[in-house]
Amino acid sequence: MNEDRPYNVLFLCTHNSARSVMAECILNRVGQGRFRAFSAGSQPSGRINPYVLDLLQSLKYPTDDLRSKDWAEFARPGVPSLDFVFTVCDNAAGEVCPVWPGHPVTAHWGVPDPSSFEGTEAEKRAFVAEVHGMLQRRIGIFVNLPMRSIDRMSLQQKLKDIGRRADALSGEATA
Repeated sequence: MNEDRPYNVLFLCTHNSARSVMAECILNRVGQGRFRAFSAGSQPSGRINPYVLDLLQSLKYPTDDLRSKDWAEFARPGVPSLDFVFTVCDNAAGEVCPVWPGHPVTAHWGVPDPSSFEGTEAEKRAFVAEVHGMLQRRIGIFVNLPMRSIDRMSLQQKLKDIGRRADALSGEATA
């Protein structure tokens, strides 16, 4: 991985409308210039989930440039070389992904889908906030890994562990 530039991270989800978009926003904020996050989907919906957009705006994330986009945009020549690719939904994890430039380290960090959650408006908003919290905890662990002093295989294992360990984090106060 190139230490002279921010680490480029791509978050994938089937529709790129909720989970991957939240992860992109969170990492761009907490990565403090050390990370540059993107998101995409295998079958983009063409819109951002309105509950997700409301939450992100209420938390003062920049949202003007957010859009649901196809993951093929990140497999073209001339795109930023990727250091990490995370799937945040089970469907995307099972799909055949494009070949990513940069031979990134990959991991699956599946979280529940806010777009398929059934409930009242208040319950939907609460669920979106809960999923945001899950992603925020995982990303908080990720940005604090000793990237420069860990070998690729150990890093790969730590990233997988974050996804496995964090699957039940919704009840935890801290990671």
